[in-house]
Amino acid sequence: MNMKEKLRGVFAPITTPFREDGKVDYEGLKKNMQKYAVSRMQGYLVLGSNGENKSLSNEEKLQVLKVTMENKAPKQMVMAGCIFESTIETIEYARKFEELGVDFITLLPPSYFAKMMTDAVLIKYFTDVASAVNTPCLVYCAPQFSAGVVISLNVIKEISKHPNIVGMKDSSTGNIDNYLMAVDDEFAVMAGSANFFFNSVLMGSTGGVISLANAFPEIAVQHYEYAFKNDLDKGIELNKKILRLNKAVSGKGGVAGVKAAMDLAGFVGGAPRLPLLPLKQEDIEGLKKILENEGML
Repeated sequence: MNMKEKLRGVFAPITTPFREDGKVDYEGLKKNMQKYAVSRMQGYLVLGSNGENKSLSNEEKLQVLKVTMENKAPKQMVMAGCIFESTIETIEYARKFEELGVDFITLLPPSYFAKMMTDAVLIKYFTDVASAVNTPCLVYCAPQFSAGVVISLNVIKEISKHPNIVGMKDSSTGNIDNYLMAVDDEFAVMAGSANFFFNSVLMGSTGGVISLANAFPEIAVQHYEYAFKNDLDKGIELNKKILRLNKAVSGKGGVAGVKAAMDLAGFVGGAPRLPLLPLKQEDIEGLKKILENEGML
């Protein structure tokens, strides 16, 4: 399987469950992984925004990743969010993640000094990390999680030449078509939102990292397959449903909404880690009605 084939399909940006005392619920994560392992998903993004990366200690990150690796299906791929502010710490943990056997290392732009994240800075950051490990790297454009830092086309064109930077995930608004046109066929561009997932696959994206897959993996995979097979009649109709579901789940509630939908669908969702708050009971009831009306429960 070549690199692009490994990134073809649906990846769930898996959540991190917590116990009532606020500690990581590793048993809950294991239960979720056992269900995901029999799904048709291609794999997972671990320690991303839905995984509440910035709310975890570094020790917790390693343990979450270990549980994921131990319970995934052998054929499934794992991307690990290696999100730190300094090059030296990013390389340190990229190497630790590599030792655990992850398939890809995902890099978000540093953002504490957001105004200083010029093209030159980002090109050096991404290439320095990629050069320090053997595991292939992906970059992640998500300005909503990086203080507004958007990865420019110039950066993507330059870093796509690096032999160990093999693709990107794009969760920004209105940029994915330009990214697709800026790189050659060997560089994988993945959608980071259900809002433009269908269209991006039609345009040439290899797949997507879709939060809805945390609660409803099968419909997310079906969504991809219609686009990949260019089945427009069924695909457009399902896309309308996906957009409604995405708006009701993550669009309204963010991580808390994704976790509430997981609870309703029989996974271990639970509350986010403080300071994030869970959905109010009235909002959970509203979400349940929407999911029932859409035939998801």
